[in-house]
Amino acid sequence: MTKHELVVIGGGPAGLAAALAAWEQGVRDILILERDKEAGGILNQCIHNGFGLHRFKEELTGPEYAGRFIDLVKQTDIRIRTDTMVLDLTADRILHTVSPQHGYEAIQAGAVILAMGCRERTRGAISIPGARCSGIFTAGAAQRFLNIEGYMVGKRVVILGSGDIGLIMARRMTLEGAKVLACVELMPYSGGLNRNIVQCLHDFDIPLYLSHTVTDIRGRDRLEQVVVSEVDERRNPIPGTEMVFDCDTLLLSVGLLPENELSRQAGIEIDPRTNGPVVWENRETSIPGVFACGNVLHVHDLVDYVSAESESAGAAAAAYLQGIRAEGEEVRLIPGSGVGYTVPQHFHRGVENVEIFFRVRNIYHNAAIRVTDGEKQIARFKREHMAPGEMENVRIPKVLLDRIAGNTLTVEIEEAAQ
Repeated sequence: MTKHELVVIGGGPAGLAAALAAWEQGVRDILILERDKEAGGILNQCIHNGFGLHRFKEELTGPEYAGRFIDLVKQTDIRIRTDTMVLDLTADRILHTVSPQHGYEAIQAGAVILAMGCRERTRGAISIPGARCSGIFTAGAAQRFLNIEGYMVGKRVVILGSGDIGLIMARRMTLEGAKVLACVELMPYSGGLNRNIVQCLHDFDIPLYLSHTVTDIRGRDRLEQVVVSEVDERRNPIPGTEMVFDCDTLLLSVGLLPENELSRQAGIEIDPRTNGPVVWENRETSIPGVFACGNVLHVHDLVDYVSAESESAGAAAAAYLQGIRAEGEEVRLIPGSGVGYTVPQHFHRGVENVEIFFRVRNIYHNAAIRVTDGEKQIARFKREHMAPGEMENVRIPKVLLDRIAGNTLTVEIEEAAQ
């Protein structure tokens, strides 16, 4: 068994940023384990621009954004071991790995940072009826085929789901000569960023059908048609509203799931709302010395937020290795009316400030975010626009945290008066 001070699982934007932050805080024995053949994670196949506007104040492609962090890592003694799969993580921070270079290996870590990212929901996860023909891809798989492998997956395309990957692939397929017939969304609102709706659909005259879904798939060897139906308020198809699209490709952009098999194996507490670990304000999980950040914790919309959150986790892991422990009475965060979840889920009383990330359940205009301690309002933040596709965050300073009398805080949405 080998030993390392800090092991980071995942060499994408979260893992790279966390490792760099820990290095800057004085940790010198850092190992990043990445299952792909090179670092960068999902950004390597995201060749479109729009990354780094918050972090670097310029517009970068995904590989360019990842490259900035990879170059910074190369200036340190942080080791990146690629083509390495982590098979198991135990509660006492022992990792079992396998790779062509080192074979099977057990690693004892002083601290671990989980940065495994997320994966896409597939057709099986949403149970679409119809034929089991070829031509059906997740949007991310199609993106990899096109941008990295150089394969065009189809010519006439329907996209189910309006998440950011699906919207971006609508534009990408159009630019490569395909005809994108429609983007179909089950919910009455889009799941992607507003800028992607405008730049990827409106700019290319691609129709977006809200409150619609695919109700049948037709084809023998290759996809030939999909049937799209309108749904009611309970998400049930409405008879008589069917539309038939002649197509050879169906792309699925129907949600992302944090990659937490290792977390569950280790016995880490998982939040059923986020499907990610339950964490404190410093991103420490229910197992001391194990931290989580990025899309493995909750699905982000902007990689700039991933980097910032991961730096916080990296600095906290460094503090843990230096014998500094977060202490104080627990205060739990409760998602109230209109709020889907909160990250973190709890924090220590007495911290300097708490930044709360969350997503709303509906579209709101001229509303407010209320943070309450029982019936007492601790803070209120006005927002002109909030949507489920865009992550929200508020920062509660110590002067307000000191006013908390109970052991819970509720984050809720106050809708505008009609």
